[in-house]
Amino acid sequence: MSTRHGTEGTAPGDGGGGRGGRGGSVVQSALYRGGRRTASPGSLAETFRRLREAPDGMAWIGLQRPSEAELLSLAAEFDLHELAVEDALEAHQRPKLERYGDTLFVVLRAARYLDAPEEVDFGELHVFVGRDFVITVRHAAAPDLSAVRRRMEEDPDLLALGPEAVLYAILDAVVDGYAPVVAGVQNDIDEIETEVFRGDPEVSRRIYELSREMVEFQRATRPLVGMLHALMAGFAKYGTDEELQRYLRDVADHVTHTSERVDGFRQALTEILTVNATLVTQQQNAEMRALAEAGFEQNEEIKKISSWAAILFAPTLVGTIYGMNFENMPELKWAAGYPFAILLMAGVCVSLYFIFKRRDWL
Repeated sequence: MSTRHGTEGTAPGDGGGGRGGRGGSVVQSALYRGGRRTASPGSLAETFRRLREAPDGMAWIGLQRPSEAELLSLAAEFDLHELAVEDALEAHQRPKLERYGDTLFVVLRAARYLDAPEEVDFGELHVFVGRDFVITVRHAAAPDLSAVRRRMEEDPDLLALGPEAVLYAILDAVVDGYAPVVAGVQNDIDEIETEVFRGDPEVSRRIYELSREMVEFQRATRPLVGMLHALMAGFAKYGTDEELQRYLRDVADHVTHTSERVDGFRQALTEILTVNATLVTQQQNAEMRALAEAGFEQNEEIKKISSWAAILFAPTLVGTIYGMNFENMPELKWAAGYPFAILLMAGVCVSLYFIFKRRDWL
C-alpha cells in the first residue's frame, strides 16, 4: 500500500496568492464574495484581517501538512474544536463527519489507482466548514483541490451558495476519483480470472494483494454512505439550498454505487481465491495420481524382472555347484547324475514360474 504526498498547486490568475512551494504549508488562500474571488492573501494573518473587513465574504484556505502553530492559529481565529485540530494534525483517521457547534469537520480518503504495481494510492483530506470559511488540510497528492477550486471559480452561482457548496465540490471530486480506481480493479479481476484458469502459479499472491487493497478501499468508501445521509438529514435544520441538496443527493448515489461495487469486488476475489484453491488441489491430485500410476507400472515391471531372475537363479545355482571341478564331489561318478541335475533344474524353474504366475507377477 502506498501513500504519496503532493501539493495542491495554485489556481490560474491568482496573482501569486499561494505560497505552496517551498517551506510553507499554506498552499493557497483566497477570499470570495458573491461567488467571485476578491483577494488572494499571501499569509494566514492577512487572510484573517481581510475576512474581518468583509463580514459577508468567505475564506477558502488550503493547507498541506501544516505545522501545529499554523493549525492553532486557525483554531483561535475560527474557533475550531481542539479534538478536530488534533485529528487534523495526527492524520491517519477514518472517514467521518463531526459537527462542533457551527463548524463541520469532515475526514475523507481520496484514492487513485496505480496500474503498474496494482495498488490503490490513498490520500487523507480534512475539511473544516464554518459559516464563512472552508479550511482544507491535505496529507497526500489526491485529490487535486486546485481543480476543485478552478471548477468553483468558473461557476460563481454555485460558489455563491457558500462553504457548503465548496464541501459539495470537494466530496464530488473525491467520489469521482473513485471511478478510475473501480475501473482499474475491474480490469485486474478480469485478468486474474483468466490467469486462474490458465494455471498461473503467481495468481494466488496477486489475488491476496488485491484483496488487501479492497479492504482499504472499503474503509475509504463505506463510511461515506452514512456521512452523506447525515448531511442530507440536516438539510431542513440548517437551511441547505435546494439546488445544493440535489447535488449532494447525486454524490450520495454515486457513493452508494461505488461502495456496492467495492463490496462486490471483495466478494468476487474471495470466490476466485476459493476456485483457485480448488483448481490447485485438483491439479495436485492429478499429479499424485499420475505418480501413483507410474509407481504401480514400475512395480509391475520390477515384479516381472524379479520373477525371471528367481527362475533363472535355480539352474544357475545347480550348474555353479557342479561346475566347481573338485575331484572329491558326491555323485560325480553317478551315471544318472546328469539327467537328474537337468530334471531338477527344469522342475525348479517350472515350479517357480507357476508360483509367480498364480501371484500375477508374470
